[in-house]
Amino acid sequence: MNDHTDSGQSARQFIIADDHPLFRNALRLSIQQTFPGAEIFEACDMQSLQQCVAEHPNCDLLLLDLHMPGAHGFSGLIFLSGQYPQLPVMVVSANEKPEIMCRAIDYGACGFLPKSAPVEQIAEALQQSLAGEIWLPPAVAERYESAGAEEDNGVVDVIATLTPQQFRVATMLAEGLLNKQIAYEMQVTEATVKAHLTALFRKLDVNSRTQAVLALSSLDVEAPGQFAPPQKPEAKTNQVN
Repeated sequence: MNDHTDSGQSARQFIIADDHPLFRNALRLSIQQTFPGAEIFEACDMQSLQQCVAEHPNCDLLLLDLHMPGAHGFSGLIFLSGQYPQLPVMVVSANEKPEIMCRAIDYGACGFLPKSAPVEQIAEALQQSLAGEIWLPPAVAERYESAGAEEDNGVVDVIATLTPQQFRVATMLAEGLLNKQIAYEMQVTEATVKAHLTALFRKLDVNSRTQAVLALSSLDVEAPGQFAPPQKPEAKTNQVN
């Protein structure tokens, strides 16, 4: 159970996972403004994020950038949802295509927060997610409700059941790294990498690296352009409640 503040309310705990320090800081300030006294932990890549989640598995909300180093498309979201089903994950991304937002929900996210969202909308998204509801920008929410969930993708089920080591191998395989490069990055032998690849191929029901990469590519997300930091409220609405 989380600690309690002087007001008697639980002190909220958040994890911000993003490789851009400026955006992590902006999001931290937005959280602190909405939830004074909140505990906030940060991660800059998938490896540090896995360690952070392992140390704080009971956090109230994880804010996850889709394009974290060490993840590939939706793979980070799917893997974390499979490993920590009790942890709500809200995707934050500069990729604001409605179809990407809807797929994030299908793959286990409790919401999708555009990086261009103004501060007031960030507060609304956080509060709604903590209340156990799915949050999407209003226009996208209407589209999602009318379209329904996406058809099952077998690769999603596979990613959700990978071990942390298998996940790292799958990510680096999708990035085009050779076995010896993967072994160097993971500080293991090539034989260990081959063993992980064999297990991955079996789970994906494929027979080659090319087939595995093609299967994993179904989780690709187009890289976004430059993000805009959260917008501050207009002067006329910047009032103390």
